[in-house]
Amino acid sequence: MIVYFSGTGNSRYCADFLAYHLEDQAVDAGQYLKQGIQAELLSGKPWIFVSPTYAWQLPRIFADFIRESWIQGSKEAYFVMTCGSEIGGAAKYNQELCRQKNLNYRGTLEVPMPENYIALFSAPDRESSEKIIKAAQPILEDGCARIQRGEAFPEKKASAVDRVKSGPINKGFYTCYISAEKFFATSQCIGCGKCEKACVLNNIRIENNRPVWGKNCTHCMACICGCPLEAIEYGNISRGKRRYLCPAYKE
Repeated sequence: MIVYFSGTGNSRYCADFLAYHLEDQAVDAGQYLKQGIQAELLSGKPWIFVSPTYAWQLPRIFADFIRESWIQGSKEAYFVMTCGSEIGGAAKYNQELCRQKNLNYRGTLEVPMPENYIALFSAPDRESSEKIIKAAQPILEDGCARIQRGEAFPEKKASAVDRVKSGPINKGFYTCYISAEKFFATSQCIGCGKCEKACVLNNIRIENNRPVWGKNCTHCMACICGCPLEAIEYGNISRGKRRYLCPAYKE
């Protein structure tokens, strides 16, 4: 079973790609997070956890979801992490998560996808995004082949820099940067409520026809990138930046 978490669609695309080529089922963790219910999952096939990379680790919200879910059946677990460039030393933490869940860790596949974190970086244009997504397909195909053969994903040794990125920098990033305080709606907002619906943490509510953010945010960028009128900004950082949503995977 493929279990995924996705804010702007990169990880959903990869999960659907894997589901199609492995003839497996893709399950959206966001549905459980949105409803606030514990997932009860059973699979005879290996578990494949697909998610974006947040500061060189799994998003804490997704790691906690895995940790708290009822997972039965297969004991084999693979991780597929989408990223703008690289995943640092994330593999170590995925292996520890498997130990906590009594799962056999089978490696982490690094899949570069278009940058979507516009609270800090810039998203590529459409042509560049299409090239990046196309380049990711052979990586996913190789991952599928390894899973079908029962092989582990090859692991690259984490450098000292990788360990710092996924360790102290990750902690500092969550402590100092992950916050909803800078999000706001501009005068272009029509109060359609799509941002409220997109937020898996139910951190957005519509008041007086305008979105209001609470304090429980994971910076998934679903609200700002999914706004049909681009009426959401993240302070001054996102002004003038291209929004990004990954297209759905098509066979």
